[in-house]
Amino acid sequence: MEEFKRLERNLVAHGAILDYYQDTIQIPNGNVAKWDFIKHKGAAAIVPVDDEGRLIMVKQYRNALNRDTLEIPAGGLNSEDEPTLDAAVRELKEETGFTARNVELLLTLCTTVAYSNEKIDIYLATGLCAGKQHLDEDEYVQIGAYTVDELAERIYAGEIQDAKTIAAVLAYKDKYCKDR
Repeated sequence: MEEFKRLERNLVAHGAILDYYQDTIQIPNGNVAKWDFIKHKGAAAIVPVDDEGRLIMVKQYRNALNRDTLEIPAGGLNSEDEPTLDAAVRELKEETGFTARNVELLLTLCTTVAYSNEKIDIYLATGLCAGKQHLDEDEYVQIGAYTVDELAERIYAGEIQDAKTIAAVLAYKDKYCKDR
């Protein structure tokens, strides 16, 4: 045997945004292992950049960390078939109130490849037009504008620890701010 083979996948718990499974896997040496698997329908995020070159960020409480975090706007897909571009534009409008004249894919990341299939497409939004937030009833989000250098400093100081935000800010800085 030269490959991994899933022998069984059992649903352990069904949640609002993810499902938890236990997989039985035959590994190449013939042994059988039990592995956890978290199924996620996917997510989208967006890096909104205003006309002054500042990134619009959201500050919100995150239960898993029991504290506020500073992040790029993001959210889960409404269904596995929803285009991530639609979800990113929706989250931009809901969380910040902004719409964008230009939106392009910046990068795609898989958040935790050891046990989850969660994938996040991260977009860049420019040509922003201000509007009104449309938060979900369980959301409380504050917005602020930051320079890419301010955000990079916060990343390296350990103040920003959210993986999608770190990847997005540093990818944006590398791709669009090389002359700084």
